[in-house]
Amino acid sequence: MQAGVTRQNFKVRHHRANDTEHGVAAERGADTWHQRRCPSRPHPKHPRRDDRRDGLTLPRHRENVRRMNAPEPLPDCYEGDPDLLPPDEAMRRIRAHVRAVRETGTIPVIDALGRVVARDIISPMNVPGHTNSAMDGYACAGGALPDDAPRWYAVPGTAYAGKPFPGPVGPSQAVRIMTGAAMPEGTDTVVMQEHVEIDGDRVRIPPGNRAGQHVRQAGEDLRAGAVVVPRGRRIMPAEMGLLASLGVAGVDVYRRLRVAYFSTGDEIRPPGTPFAPGLVYDSNRFTMHGMLGRLGVEMVDLGIVSDRRDAVRSAFIEAAADADVVLSSGGASTGEADHVKAVLSELGQVGFWRIAIRPGRPLAFGFVGDSVFFGLPGNPVAVMVTFYQFVAPALRAAAGEIDFGTILPAVEARCVSRLRKKPGRVEYYRAVLERDDSGALVVRSTGKSGSGLLHTMSDANCFIVLPEHGTTVEPGATVAVQPFFGLM
Repeated sequence: MQAGVTRQNFKVRHHRANDTEHGVAAERGADTWHQRRCPSRPHPKHPRRDDRRDGLTLPRHRENVRRMNAPEPLPDCYEGDPDLLPPDEAMRRIRAHVRAVRETGTIPVIDALGRVVARDIISPMNVPGHTNSAMDGYACAGGALPDDAPRWYAVPGTAYAGKPFPGPVGPSQAVRIMTGAAMPEGTDTVVMQEHVEIDGDRVRIPPGNRAGQHVRQAGEDLRAGAVVVPRGRRIMPAEMGLLASLGVAGVDVYRRLRVAYFSTGDEIRPPGTPFAPGLVYDSNRFTMHGMLGRLGVEMVDLGIVSDRRDAVRSAFIEAAADADVVLSSGGASTGEADHVKAVLSELGQVGFWRIAIRPGRPLAFGFVGDSVFFGLPGNPVAVMVTFYQFVAPALRAAAGEIDFGTILPAVEARCVSRLRKKPGRVEYYRAVLERDDSGALVVRSTGKSGSGLLHTMSDANCFIVLPEHGTTVEPGATVAVQPFFGLM
């Protein structure tokens, strides 16, 4: 750690090719594919250049660095059912193929909220740094405490936090001491001020006290040399305060994950533009922006892409050239105008295309070049369900978090609604978790469960998660619940 770290040490710099220097987006995509096929030599037209992320110079062969550690190629389908992949298998594949960023830098602790620690942070000191009082009271020697009758002690002075008592204390003395003040030499016990009788410059201590009470030992919280924040942990307010309490000014973190995202559809229009029958305002891109923002990634908004194969292809090429992860919404079904799957098969690799959940069945996962790709459904609720259940854990892993895991149901509650359910898929109902008159947790559905009803997500505060082999839930049954707090 280095003292005096400034924001300039880790400034975000983003270099994008311009038309005169490196050609249009499609040509940049061709360069990327040439380099991936021929990593040992540059493109004949456009030599390689260093890329920079968060002020860090990346290796010249960035895509090859990633590929060296990649596992075996993704299978094209699930052996049990090529149409519907079980969600556990989908998450297993994501775990196996997502790789974390490697580039690191040092930033000030004050700017570190939400960043992922790149190296174990070691405590440079004991915490507390000195043995001190846990109470306001009187410090004395534990061996001199009275056994059967009260005893009078002389009070030679006062010890304050930051201003210790200057001399040793004898067995017949007790120093007035404040919470946090260093224990004076010759003392190891504090008697609470409420338990003594004061008479001028002396104090009477009753029997019944214990040697060593109300004292915090040096290093009781942390020992010098101990790991205080391990590599792979996301820094939250508690970690910020902890590091500051140790005098740490700067922290080594991974660079921010870069995520490009776009919506697809000729019917999609941005908010604020004229509306007409058959058109839909673009809610998904705003939802993705909000969800990505909560994860602290660097975002690249590519806007709305029309339902033309060449437009979808150009969007993929531009996104893959500029981001670690690519997200799209819409275009992942089997309609004639849905070109995402065809273009992904052309430019990259498809790991899976449909999973056995509701809502959110048409979820795609794979690679565009060396960028991880998630193709989210077009329906707004399905976008949020698939993002939180699959994409968010993957992004946390790619950002460098060690134990990103999957998001599991956190609590159980009694369901007061009837929930229709067919075996063979995991279902996520939007719901409201609350307490009944007895204080027990109960949960109720928000009502209609259509995947296009985004207001039900706004009304809800949790998901009810119904397992793959479950059937219809009757009122009074116990169900698994994922509260939105901490999930979103």
